[in-house]
Amino acid sequence: MQKNEIQRLVDKYSAKLRITPVWDIKIEFVEDPAWRKTGDIKIDCDDRKAVLMLNAVNPNRENLEEVIVHELMHLKMYPLDQVTESLITSTFEENTPAWDFAYRQFFTALEQTVEELSKCFLLEFGEDRDLSFGRCEKKKSFDELYNGLKSLE
Repeated sequence: MQKNEIQRLVDKYSAKLRITPVWDIKIEFVEDPAWRKTGDIKIDCDDRKAVLMLNAVNPNRENLEEVIVHELMHLKMYPLDQVTESLITSTFEENTPAWDFAYRQFFTALEQTVEELSKCFLLEFGEDRDLSFGRCEKKKSFDELYNGLKSLE
């Protein structure tokens, strides 16, 4: 996907999500082959600026429109993200089993929620509605997970 097409999609979804004109969004193409993510976002709430980072070398997903929507959803969810993270860090001592559990559960739930909202938004407004399954390709199949287990009988 061309950089001007990516900018157009960021502008489109920033408007639909009511992010702009209040926020300034900059796109950064990461050209580091060691960077394993397809996308990420850096957020400065005080200045209402965000940098949407996209992997330009080896993205894990085929649908960059989906990635753009996902990262912009993180921006929309950021206030809730910060309140919950602050609650966890003020309630539990860092690096204890309780803190690790709460932190892991929260971020798993956050990612699942952002991903589900992104899929819904893409289904409604997407130009490319084909979801990316790149992460699934690296996972073992159901049969592979249970291959070699002893029978219960």
